[in-house]
Order: sequence, then structure tokens, then C-alpha cells
Amino acid sequence: MTLIKSISGIRGTVGGKAGEGLSPADVLKFTAAYLTWLKSTLNKNRLNIIVGRDARLSGEMFRDIITGTATGMGANVTDIGLATTPTVEMAVIDAKADGGIIITASHNPKHWNALKLLNNIGEFLSAEDGQNVLSIVEKNDITFSNVDELGTMVFDSTALQNHIEKIIALPQVDVRSIKNSNFRVAIDCVNSVGGIAVPALLEALGVRYIEKLYCNPTGVFPHNPEPLPEHLEEISKFVIKSKSNVGFVVDPDVDRLAIICENGEMFGEEYTLVAVSDYILQNKKGNTVSNLSSTRALRNITEKHGGSYSASAVGEVNVVEMMKKTNAVIGGEGNGGVIFPELHYGRDALVGIALFLTYLAKSEKKCSDLRDKYPSYFISKNKIELLPDINFNDVLNKMKEKYNKYPVNTIDGIKIEFGNEWVHLRKSNTEAIIRIYSESDSMTKAEHLAKKIIEDIKGIIRND
Repeated sequence: MTLIKSISGIRGTVGGKAGEGLSPADVLKFTAAYLTWLKSTLNKNRLNIIVGRDARLSGEMFRDIITGTATGMGANVTDIGLATTPTVEMAVIDAKADGGIIITASHNPKHWNALKLLNNIGEFLSAEDGQNVLSIVEKNDITFSNVDELGTMVFDSTALQNHIEKIIALPQVDVRSIKNSNFRVAIDCVNSVGGIAVPALLEALGVRYIEKLYCNPTGVFPHNPEPLPEHLEEISKFVIKSKSNVGFVVDPDVDRLAIICENGEMFGEEYTLVAVSDYILQNKKGNTVSNLSSTRALRNITEKHGGSYSASAVGEVNVVEMMKKTNAVIGGEGNGGVIFPELHYGRDALVGIALFLTYLAKSEKKCSDLRDKYPSYFISKNKIELLPDINFNDVLNKMKEKYNKYPVNTIDGIKIEFGNEWVHLRKSNTEAIIRIYSESDSMTKAEHLAKKIIEDIKGIIRND
């Protein structure tokens, strides 16, 4: 069993002993610590909290624990039910709530679940705030309310509609152009909350022909839910068979977006942000941000439009912090995460779909032709299991020493530049693995570079 406590929340495999897997006891304790931190930070005894979840099998169980714990600490809870991560973020903003809890393990398989924690502006907690919550967990310094001060719980079914209305009201989203293009759109929503949200958005955008795969939110994922090319063979064939103009795939909580071209080819998850940013920058000059593990194509596009590109550490909270610092007009992560601050500071596949369809309609191009206009870089994504006896910091230091003749960025693991190629080595925030990402102008070169780095790492581990 696995339990990962981090600044971004608590994530683990469901079941097992408390402290080893994500048990009900762990959920209760972490929820209580988060609410204790909120009370102290906001100097409020009566909190208003938004709770939403994806369709995972364990979601309802954890929702009941979370809402019960929250009302037991005097908080008033609004349950918005099955909801995307960005919908919960927007709901916190709309309700002027004090915080929010999203019950989702994002791209992890069905036996995982997690609590994602939001502050009172609908954004993930900062590293410092997350550490303060963890400290409360360790100290177990929690006080529950007496019977006369218990909180309340209500259900609100309007959050998704409010989210969609704000998307279609954006000046950059052109519903008329999308409707007039008469698009046929195929979707794969991996039997989670996207099966509710994505069709509703497409209908609001005027898309009349929606070809659906796995849109029943049962929480039983039909394939690995991470939207990577190796998991998307079925939707690729489905796009061709249904004669769709484009295909969209979202992860279980709908904060990542993968695009399939009309010919069944992958648009490339790295290029979701690139294409949407290109559209935005054509209409508004400005800066962009992505993380260190994202393609350099965003830098190329940004500089072409006269803007400045910045790289952040991996993690949505780090990207958002850098976006605010550089006044970026758009940003995100190369995993298909689009952050459009004109709507809110959170990865949002729904706004990504709306902006991409507008761009596709206005360009009057095929999806594959739109992809061909961008520089072709290839990223090889690899990982090594992080066993308990592996000293990750020692591995980093020895790799840095080995490649000290090359430019090395150390703000998040190490990123080594080899001329027109790079490799990024870092510890995952959500899994017990070491991630090794490499980029070059061909997949063969990128994989060769990754293989060399992995051999170096394994050599260091063996010697230790």
C-alpha cells in the first residue's frame, strides 16, 4: 500500500492500515488538519467550504468522511457532487468560500484517491501553507466543535453550469465560429466526471455532433486514465471511424487535455498548451510560463509573438506563482494542462477545449495541418521506481557532478542542457518514482539521451 503526504495534499492507494494506505482514518485526520489551518490563517471559527469529487469508486466514501469531519469542526459545507477540479476551483471563487477540497487522484488508476486542497481564492496551497498543514497532522493538534456549534451541509448542482457560462463568455471564445464550422468531435472521458462536463461544454459551444467514448461516470476506468499516447489507441481509431474533425481526451478530474487529429495522429500533449498559447498570443501580446519538463516549443512561439517565456519548477502551484510574477497571459504544463488567468489560475481542460476549438474554427485548417505549423520536438518520458533505500539527493548531487561542464538548472531536481537537447531528472510529487524527461529533435535522439541518463542513475544506485 502507498500513502504520500505532500504540500499539495494527501494521495494514496485505498485501504490498508492507517498510515500505510489511504484509509478513512487518514482522510479524517488530514481534513481536520486542513480545516484547523484555515481557521487559524483566516481567524475564523465558522468556515464555508466547497467539496467536489471525480467519479472514483472510493469518492462517495471519502466525501462522507470529509463532510462529516468538516461539519464536526463547525464548517458549513457546500457539496457540488461530481465535479471537475477546475469546476471546484471556480466554485470557491464564485461562492467567496474559505477553501475547498477536491477528492481526486487525477491521472492515477482507480485504486488510488487523494485530497487536493484549495485556499480562499480557489488555488492550491503554497509550499509553506502545505507544510503548515502537514505540521498540524504530525502534532495532531485538532479541536472539534461542541454540539451547538456543528456546521451545516447543502448540495449545489449549479457549479458546472456556472463554470461553462464563464468560459463561453470569454472574448477569446467564439461560439458562432465553432457552430458555423459544423465540427464533429470525438471524446474519451475515461468513465469519470468528464463524461458529464465535456459534452455539456461542447453543446454550449454549439457542437452538434459529439461522438462519445467512455462517458458514463462509473469510476471504472476502461484503460489507464493518464492521457498518454500509449493509452489512446482506441480513441485514435474512433476518431477516424467516426470521421471526426478532432478528438479530445481528458483525465479523471479534467485538468489535463490531450488532442487527437482527424487522421488519428496524436496532436501531442506537449502541444496542447503550445497551440492554445499561439492562439492567445496572436490576439494579445504577453508572456508565458511552463514548467522545466515542458517542451521548448512554447518558448519558440512566445518569442515569435514578441513575448517572454519563463520556466518554473514542476507543479501547478509553482507555475501559477511564476505566471503571477511575470504577468503571463497564459501558461501551464506540458502534460496537457492549460492555465488561462483571465478565467482562473488553475489547469482547466474545459477552457482548453473552448480555446482550441475557436482557434481551429478561425484557422479554417485541419487539426493535423494546425499541428504541422509548430516546431517538432520530441520528449521521451521515463521513470525509475524510487525504492526506500535510494538516496535521491545523493543521486542528484552525483549526476550534477558528472555533468558539471554543461548548464544545469537546480530549481527542481536537475535539468541539464546539451546544446539543443535537455534532460530533466526529478522526484515525482505524486508517486514514489524518479521521473526522467528528455527532449530532442527526434524521438530516437530523445530516447537515446534518456537511456544514457537512466544508465548513469542505475550505476550510481548500484555503487551506493
